[in-house]
Parts: sequence; structure tokens; C-alpha cells
Amino acid sequence: MIEINKILIPTDFSEPSQAATQYAVELARKFDAQLHLLNVIEDPIVYMPMFESYALPPKEDFENFAKTRLENWILDEDKEGLDLVTHWVHGNPFVDILKYAKKEDIDVIVVGTHGRSFTAHLLLGSVAEKVVRKAPCPVLTVRPKGHQFIHPAQD
Repeated sequence: MIEINKILIPTDFSEPSQAATQYAVELARKFDAQLHLLNVIEDPIVYMPMFESYALPPKEDFENFAKTRLENWILDEDKEGLDLVTHWVHGNPFVDILKYAKKEDIDVIVVGTHGRSFTAHLLLGSVAEKVVRKAPCPVLTVRPKGHQFIHPAQD
């Protein structure tokens, strides 16, 4: 029999992350598992080199935002009866998701996927795909309803 005691939901607070959260909450209820909600705060300069001359908000603002979003990510009525752990960290999403999963002995990771087109995927890569390939445990990928993979021939 499969035992699932700890479930990890890495979230970037996107629609795909919300869809993954719904699955993870249901799994946690069915297996009476502890639910870990993780946000990895990326350095915005990595994605906005053109804005280097503009002042960025202080690091604490990003941390406060993550803390508040994590605390409110799952509705209060859905939290009832759940053993919920929230955590944020500065770093690289796929690297820190894997580190957290290993450190916390996670049994399954539930991650949202954006379902980007093939070309966008080649250019941007995919955190979900990297997690699937390198995770120390099974990974369930969830795409929001209405999001479809675009085949390379259709791109």
C-alpha cells in the first residue's frame, strides 16, 4: 500500500499553482497527510536587467508578501482539519524545491504547470519539468482547466 505522509506544494501564486493546490488539499485529506506549502522568492534582477537603474523594493517586502500570500493561499474553510506547514526561501525555484523535498522527507510533490508552447518552453525551460526529472519522490503535475499543450507543429 502507498503511504503518503507529507505532500509538498511549491507555489508561485499563479493559476497553475492554485489548480495544483486543489489537488494537493484533496490528497492530504484522503491520506491524512501533512501539507507543505513552499514559495521560492527569486531575485527580480534576474528577470529584469533593463530595470537595474530603478530602485527595487527591499528584500523584506518580498518576504512579507510571500508570508502573507502563503498564510492566505488556502481558504480558511479549506484549511480546517489540515496539518499545514508554510515556508518561504530566497533562491532558485527548482533547486530549492528539490532541497526542501529532500530535507523534509516529502512523499509526493504536487506542482502546477503553465503548459507553455513548445517554443516558449525551449526558451524559458520549465520548473515543473526540472522538478519531475530530479525529484527524490513522485511528482504530480497539474495544469489548470482550459490550458492545453501546444504541439510544436502548431506553434
